[in-house]
Amino acid sequence: MVFQNTRTFAMEQDAADNLAPFRNEFFFPTDQQQHPMVYFCGNSLGLQPKSAQAFLQSELEDWHKWGVEGHFHGKKPWFHYHKFLTDHTAEIVGAKPHEVVVMNQLTVNLHLLMASFYRPDEERFKIIMEAGAFPSDMYAVQSQVEFHGFDYDEAVIELAPREGEFALRTEDILAAIEEHADNLALVFFSGVQYYTGQVFDIPAITQAAHKIGVPAGFDLAHAAGNIDLKLHEWNVDFAAWCSYKYLNSGPGNVSGVFIHERHALNPETPRLAGWWGYKEDKRFLMQRGYEPEPGAAGWQLSNAPVFGMAVHAASLDLFHKAGIQNLVAKSKNLTGYLDFILKESRNHNSDLRFNIITPDAARGSQISILTDEHGKQLFDHLTKNGIVVDWREPNVIRMAPAAMYNSFEDVWKLGQALAGFRIISSESASSTTA
Repeated sequence: MVFQNTRTFAMEQDAADNLAPFRNEFFFPTDQQQHPMVYFCGNSLGLQPKSAQAFLQSELEDWHKWGVEGHFHGKKPWFHYHKFLTDHTAEIVGAKPHEVVVMNQLTVNLHLLMASFYRPDEERFKIIMEAGAFPSDMYAVQSQVEFHGFDYDEAVIELAPREGEFALRTEDILAAIEEHADNLALVFFSGVQYYTGQVFDIPAITQAAHKIGVPAGFDLAHAAGNIDLKLHEWNVDFAAWCSYKYLNSGPGNVSGVFIHERHALNPETPRLAGWWGYKEDKRFLMQRGYEPEPGAAGWQLSNAPVFGMAVHAASLDLFHKAGIQNLVAKSKNLTGYLDFILKESRNHNSDLRFNIITPDAARGSQISILTDEHGKQLFDHLTKNGIVVDWREPNVIRMAPAAMYNSFEDVWKLGQALAGFRIISSESASSTTA
């Protein structure tokens, strides 16, 4: 596609976009004049589906009508509410339905999964991961290795980009896995690096881990609903993700889990057990001796948080209707247009001083720009002009055009805001204040 920095071009693309009607299924934040803002922050918190209220209201009505019997007699009985989310979840991450379950929150699930798949001994106890991972991942890994009696600096290998580069090279990741083959117990990476927006080569990393006989797991918080995933086909051992970013299911909402069927269908796979993961047909017999429900559902601990799951169900319904492959295809064009607009704007405005640190060949619906000392001014300028983006210390602005609800015209509007940016020097600011 040959891009043009014109409103006409952007509107033509939107007119030809079969997914454009989904934009009307979401609420957009508004400015003080009640004008909808351009929202490029779906990689932090997705927008609210308009259908969420009806899905939630339905469960409130069943609670009103049935009380405790809503577990069995509601429109969607709460006893197996997670099953209403399974098929659409499997579509999004490329899994078989019995390999996924929705439960808990992301970091809770990462701990549960590492309890199953991080099984260190005196010789093989190390975890390899990317340096600068999201803090929750670092803290979870730290507490896991320390729980097993190891020191973080000795047990965790953090891989950083080469000097002067911002993205990790896949060949460097694979080489490090091979180099530490005798001591590794787990390979654990993000699917998409939250800060740079780099998409990691999940199948290659998984294959390298299996070659040395260790499991490969992934935090897909910034990947689920964003990039093309084929977790079953890629032979990934385990993964977890939140639902409040690209999956648009509300702040702090439930998490999804993937466990490959070779582990999930094996009742001998070690796990931390809870009542709701016990075999469904025997759950209320209240017997001693844990017998897991086959599949990822056997990792559940507690009964479903139905109200949060209802909102998640509303979003998953939209993903099913749109089709994840269609969304990924649109995302490539939409993010490509954002890349074009950013470079065009920088070329025509000397006050725009930034570098794109997201690799062209390995990105999803996010572009991160590394700014200079005036970066916060740029961020504030965009905010004042009705553009919602994300500031990350010390000097990165993240922009994420979500295919489900963002338009090409949104991206063009960002370019118009960038064109109007002017650096305010400290001297100018002091003069204006005086």
